[in-house]
Amino acid sequence: QVQLVESGGGLEQPGGSLRLSCAASGLPFKSLLMSWYRQAPGKGRELVAFLTSMWGTKTYADSVRTRFTIFKDDDKNTLSLQMNDLKPEDTAVYYCHARDGTTDYWGQGTQVTVSS
Repeated sequence: QVQLVESGGGLEQPGGSLRLSCAASGLPFKSLLMSWYRQAPGKGRELVAFLTSMWGTKTYADSVRTRFTIFKDDDKNTLSLQMNDLKPEDTAVYYCHARDGTTDYWGQGTQVTVSS
């Protein structure tokens, strides 16, 4: 059974930091293309960052490039997103995504709220 389970969301003040984690099971973790997406209220889902399996290339949305870092631990089958210098516009539900060949898998999402 394939599962992607996110954790680490919550309420943070502007300028603060949060780390999101995604525990993957039932998938060949080392060969996956893995990503973080987010969806703010009233908006569509947008790609935040992705990490390729072969070369470990990291790509970020312009809005988070200097503040967020995507990384993974192949031994623990975990994908993470370190988010620094959070802004109110980062408020959204964050989703872990994995692609195995042509099949997409999604986590249930974790809420991140940035507010003073």
